[in-house]
Amino acid sequence: MTAAEQPWHGVHVATALPFDEAYAVDYDGYAEHVSWLAAQGCDGVCPNGSLGEYQSLGDEERSRVVETAVAAAPEGFTVMPGVAAYGAFQARRWIEQAAEAGASCVLLLPPNSYRADDATVIAHYREAAKAGVPIVAYNNPYDTRVDLTPALLAELYGEGLIVAVKEFSGDVRRPYQIHELAPGLDLLIGADDVLLELAIAGAVGWIAGYPNALPRATVELYRLATSQDPAELARAVPLYRALHPLLRWDSRPEFVQAIKLSMDLAGRKGGACRPPRSPLGEEAAAAVRAATEAALAAGHR
Repeated sequence: MTAAEQPWHGVHVATALPFDEAYAVDYDGYAEHVSWLAAQGCDGVCPNGSLGEYQSLGDEERSRVVETAVAAAPEGFTVMPGVAAYGAFQARRWIEQAAEAGASCVLLLPPNSYRADDATVIAHYREAAKAGVPIVAYNNPYDTRVDLTPALLAELYGEGLIVAVKEFSGDVRRPYQIHELAPGLDLLIGADDVLLELAIAGAVGWIAGYPNALPRATVELYRLATSQDPAELARAVPLYRALHPLLRWDSRPEFVQAIKLSMDLAGRKGGACRPPRSPLGEEAAAAVRAATEAALAAGHR
């Protein structure tokens, strides 16, 4: 990462969280995973995202996960915690906790306890912004039922409330509308299976799932796709095609289980998920296993 880049640029891994046999958080294992991702060429991590099963964590666990990530991060490696909460005051407190732990920016969903209107969304981000930490908005209309449309993002950016957006709508037309309505708002790839399309559209970062299992291959894919070099883009296409059977799992409800299974197969500790997430069904597990083994056999690590 160059000095001209912002801490939310580059590849940030939405980290999976390991548990022990009693479903207690394995903090030592998590610290090792953060350090390992840094050594594999990633630019940072996003603890306490959906992939980190934050919804199943208690407040003390959630705080300690952020503190563990910061302590394990080498110099120049960004920790961008997820700070989602049903209420704006709670979200602001999580941002303050992240800042106290040493995080340099945060990732924030809109309010999602109900289908909030635009005025409510703006008020939510205004309250969160009072913490004084750069905020990356997270648009996931499938899970939240709240769509951060390009026009709404432009309002949030125009007020100085957000610095970037993690775009998870899957609509590859969105980046162009965002750039037109909010020039200067950084676009981050939010779903693994539209990486190439959003990279071509001008993304400057990727909040990623599958680098948990295959960091070198996926980081290489991101670097090639965002290089703006036609020769490197040509190299990105076959790699993207080879990895896509895995990357598309990031957009499915079972993405946590799928990525953890791929981690296990790649020699990392994925392990079980906390309830209510149950193990993959036999058919899904077989598909993930086959795609992961094919990627590993092709030398993608």
